Amino acid sequence: MNQSASQATSSNVAAPAALYRQVKEYIARQIQSGAWQPGDRVPSEQELVNRFSVSRMTVNRALRELSEQGRVVRVAGVGTFVAEHKPQSTLLSVVNLQDEIRMRGHDYACDVILVERVAAPIEVAAALELHTGESVYHSVCVHREDGVPVQLEDRYVNPRVAPDFINQDFSHTQPGEYLLRNVPYDQVEHVVDAISATPDQAAQLEMAPTQPCLLLTRRTWTGGVPVTFVRCLHPGNRYRLGSRFRADGNPAFG
Repeated sequence: MNQSASQATSSNVAAPAALYRQVKEYIARQIQSGAWQPGDRVPSEQELVNRFSVSRMTVNRALRELSEQGRVVRVAGVGTFVAEHKPQSTLLSVVNLQDEIRMRGHDYACDVILVERVAAPIEVAAALELHTGESVYHSVCVHREDGVPVQLEDRYVNPRVAPDFINQDFSHTQPGEYLLRNVPYDQVEHVVDAISATPDQAAQLEMAPTQPCLLLTRRTWTGGVPVTFVRCLHPGNRYRLGSRFRADGNPAFG
């Protein structure tokens, strides 16, 4: 097979995946933004076929995967609907820390230390599946509960997925909240370690360097593409991380 034919074949193989992701991400964005509420009817397969000029098979795959992820409910002969929201604890999902603190009746504040474009170090490039030295966005924030620092957030963002991140005014919306609203994720990885803070980290968290910390390292993906790599450092005496779930692996509430 010559090079032109090989490239054409590769293009034909890649196209259906790109089209199905386009449909899937469109629906996910409508749900994530609140434009479509739980119980709302999702456009029919035929409506989506017409909107995106794709095959019914492509639309069906997008809806099937969204259903498997619990974002929509498909009722045979009736249609597809936005699923009811099921809140989960911090270790089972990505939550907005601002909402979590305010739900406890406490005051929330965020100090945005920096937002910059940097060359990805080896660890960050590996986490975001980029080349070492490739451009990434970097932000550092301190989250406060009733004025007391409870989390130091060190975040790296993939510009390919969130190109407008660097241009945001984070004086009103903190970086994590912006990403939750604008870049729907479909996979999340959490790893928790007990560590000691560096002197600089201890100063930012207004804590003694000898106090233990909990480090939550998170990665998120959308359509198989990494979105963000973030380290959230918590003073051990001010914050707890936990989850509750049933023996079948599903979240438990109430």
